[in-house]
This record gives sequence, structure tokens and C-alpha cells, in this order.
Amino acid sequence: MSGLGTVYRKEIRENLRDRRSLFNSVLLGPILFPILFIGLAYFAGSKQQERAEKTLELPVVGAQYAPNLVGFLEQQGVIIQSAPEDPEAAVKAQEVQVIIRIPEKFGDQWKAGEPAVVEVIADPSRRESDIPMRRVKGLLHAYGGQIGHLRLQLRGVSPTLRTAIMVKDVDLSTPQSRGMLVMIMLPYVLMITAFTGGMHLAIDSTAGEKERKSLEPLLINPVPRWQIMLGKMCATATYAFASLSLTLLAFRFAFPMLPTGALGVDLNLGFDAIGGILLAVAPVVVLAAAMLTTLAALAKSLREAQSYMGLVFMIPMIPSLIFMVNPMKAETWMMAIPMFSQNLLIGEFVRGESVSTLWLTMSMGSTLLIGLAFAAVAATLFNRPRIVFST
Repeated sequence: MSGLGTVYRKEIRENLRDRRSLFNSVLLGPILFPILFIGLAYFAGSKQQERAEKTLELPVVGAQYAPNLVGFLEQQGVIIQSAPEDPEAAVKAQEVQVIIRIPEKFGDQWKAGEPAVVEVIADPSRRESDIPMRRVKGLLHAYGGQIGHLRLQLRGVSPTLRTAIMVKDVDLSTPQSRGMLVMIMLPYVLMITAFTGGMHLAIDSTAGEKERKSLEPLLINPVPRWQIMLGKMCATATYAFASLSLTLLAFRFAFPMLPTGALGVDLNLGFDAIGGILLAVAPVVVLAAAMLTTLAALAKSLREAQSYMGLVFMIPMIPSLIFMVNPMKAETWMMAIPMFSQNLLIGEFVRGESVSTLWLTMSMGSTLLIGLAFAAVAATLFNRPRIVFST
């Protein structure tokens, strides 16, 4: 196995000399992802707070039919504006975010003690309309509740009779577990890092060497070719794991900078959680290195190898996107699905939950099994002259 170690050291040293490639493959992710995450969090938080605190300007159609309601809205700081001629068209054209329309029969329904209809015209598909729409609906519900209480009191009825059931929340979440709501993108970032960290080395050490004609002299040495290929693959896995570790450490120190204290959220990644995540994701690094090395060895040129990488990155994206769109409870059988199980385990570690040894073993074993199968295929590729001497 001395040949494997020699090739491994050679690839590590050569990639260390190429500082630009080293930065892009290993260090760019740990630097870029936390900065991007913190920047987006600050930007989203400031914009949401700005919309929530901004003076609400509300066009009202038929304000003359409900002067008391309009007066209540003005007391709450709402600036009442005259409505456009076509409210629906104004909302669709994004000239106005929310408009309320008071029908002419509002007064008759009010006097009859019936629920008086007030229309809220908005486009919920536009995210910028979400906060104004919720503020308007909240004010209308508050006014309706206030009038309902007064009506009951005038009739000598206790307003509490309206409440047949009182719901009391028993919150079992912890600040650490609620942090997963903020870190929903973390599994996706880590899965992508496991693939991107060693991508450059996988391409350069196989397709790149074939294109530069430097692979043939290496194969002349009296070393089994499978050891040469495994040495290259192990070097790829080393860089990928280093990038993954640095990314986790960068998040460890970046999360406390987020303004989440007022939300009761704890984003501190403990070193126990980091160790558990690295243990769970390590087989993904092996799988990624084997897949990247296999595809890069099959490519005839650097350009062809790079074109394959876009398709490869879809593999870690799919489980992460499924988990973000459709959150689900972790089950034992899910641990046998490579990369999907890692997404679930990362969530458990971040929440501070205890992960059973069975789950961790199943997840690591299934992923490592597929990774070793790809590694076996990659190890035999250099025994095929058509692969080595393809042009």
C-alpha cells in the first residue's frame, strides 16, 4: 500500500501549491456561506421590522358606510386614503398593497346584529403584501371583538360566555431546538460542501492529468493502478472533509452574531453537535469523492468533466429540498437512505436531541456501502487503456 500513500501525498502537496484553487475549493465555502447567511438574516430581519413598524397607509372604499370603523383605524395610527376607481386593478398593478372595501349594506347588517362584511383586497402571492395584509386583518378582528364584547355587556351577558374553550399552549421546545427553524438551510449547505470541497482536486487529478499528458508517466511506475486511483480519491476526500469541518466551525462562531436573542432562539452549535454532524456526514464525503473521481476519470477533457459536475450537485440537493419543503418525523427506515438520513440526523444534532446508535450506524453504513461501491469502480478504471489514453 506504499504506492497509495505516495500518490496521496503527491496530490495533497500539488493541490497545496495551487493556492487559488485551494482557496476556491476548501476555504471559499467556510468564508462565504456564514457571511451570506448572516447578511441575509440581517437584511430579512431589518426589512421585516421596517414593514411591521411602518405607518400603515390604507385606501378605503365606502368609508362613509362605517365611520366608526374608520375612526377606530385612525386611532390605531392608520392613515386612511381615498381608494382608486378600480381597487382590484390597483392591487394587481402593485400600486397599492392592501385595500378594504365596505359594502353599502354594511350599516343594515350592523343594525340587524348580523356579521357585517368588510372585504380585504390583496394579493397574498406577493410576499411584500403579507405584513400589511396581516396588520389590516388584525385591526379588523380587534375591532370586531371589541364591538362583540360591548354588545354582550349591553344585554347583560358576560363576554366570557362566548369563549367555550380556552386554549393554553404548553411549549416543549427549547431555545436550541427552535434554532433549527433558523438553520433550516444548514443541512443543504453541508451536503453541497461535501461535494464541492474536493471537486477541483477530483477533476484536476484525473481529467486534468489526462489532458496534460502527465498521467501516463505516473502509470509507468511499478505500482498497482488501483492504488494510484485510490490515492487520488483519498486526497479528494481529505480536502472535502477539511472544507466541511471548516464550514461547521465557521458557522459555530458566526451564529452567535445573529440578532436572535429577542426571539428566544439559541443558535450556538456545541462541539458535541459538531462532532456528531461530522461523524454522520463523513460517509457522504467518501461517497462524493468516489462519485467525482469516477466521473472525472471517465471524462475525456477538463471541460467534459466540469459539465458532469452540475448534474452531480443535483444529488445532494434533492434530499435537502425535500426535507425543507416537506418536513417529516424521522423514522428508523429512513436511516437507510443515503444523504436523506444525514439531513434528518443533522436536524436532530442541531436540536440537541439524543441520536440512537442504531440510526447513526444505519445511516453511516448505507452511505458508506454505496461510497465503497463507487470507489471499487473508480479503482478499476485505470486498468482500462481506453479510459487512460482517451483523447
